[in-house]
Amino acid sequence: MIEPGHPDVSIRRQCQLLGLSRATYYYTPAQESAANLALMRLIDAQYLKTPFYGYPRMTVYLRNAGYRVNPKRIARLMQVMGLQALTPRPRTTRAEPGHKVYPYLLRGLTIERPNQVWSTDITYIPMRHGFMYLVAVMDWYSRYVLAWELSNTLDGQFCLAVLEQALSCGTPEIFNTDQGVQFTAQAFTERLEKAHIRVSMDGRGRALDNVFIERLWRTVKYEEVYLHDYATVVDLERSLERYFRFYNQERPHQSLHYATPVKVHYGAKEQDDSVPVSTYSNPFVV
Repeated sequence: MIEPGHPDVSIRRQCQLLGLSRATYYYTPAQESAANLALMRLIDAQYLKTPFYGYPRMTVYLRNAGYRVNPKRIARLMQVMGLQALTPRPRTTRAEPGHKVYPYLLRGLTIERPNQVWSTDITYIPMRHGFMYLVAVMDWYSRYVLAWELSNTLDGQFCLAVLEQALSCGTPEIFNTDQGVQFTAQAFTERLEKAHIRVSMDGRGRALDNVFIERLWRTVKYEEVYLHDYATVVDLERSLERYFRFYNQERPHQSLHYATPVKVHYGAKEQDDSVPVSTYSNPFVV
């Protein structure tokens, strides 16, 4: 539907008219062979069930499932996917020597209101002919997904883009991340400090420090990603847009007493004149 050489309408404007980001027009999924993509899909699903599996156990699992694979191959694929064998959590980000690491501020903290704590993380998304990376920003109290972005690389620019989107919705008191290079980068932390936001970072190898967004990834993958076979990035983006709208506005959360994230997040406010007032209260201690 895009005409690159159109004399009157730019690519940017054509993308706006179609309701797509311009970046999506240029994106192609990161590539692997069909056999490796099939293995990566299996690895991704199994890792959600057993996040303590490194490449040796993952190799055994795949061999028991009938695949003739060696540990070197599985280690490489897990590295491409951002899954770290030595820690109990997905490592889609890697620490950068020399970057400032901030303390973890959430231990023992009672989370009792929206915009008190936000967090972010990156996960791998399988596609028919490749894969993409998904980053999201979530409010801890309401589980509301404030913003999300896709990329075919782990370059930090898409993390900055999602941060700007999220900050257009409000300002948290604390912003929690892992110690990956995207989030310890000076551009990312300076943007938070400029907005007078306190920066918190997970301890190394501590899977529970960012537990709510880890649960988000499990939910997104089982309720959306694994049910579809995305042929293009446009298909993926449209499908995720529908899902996150459903997740925020329609899906009842047991942990929220079966309220929806949008009602809990906005409380006495109304969003688009359609969100009822919520008196929900659910303080909890990290």
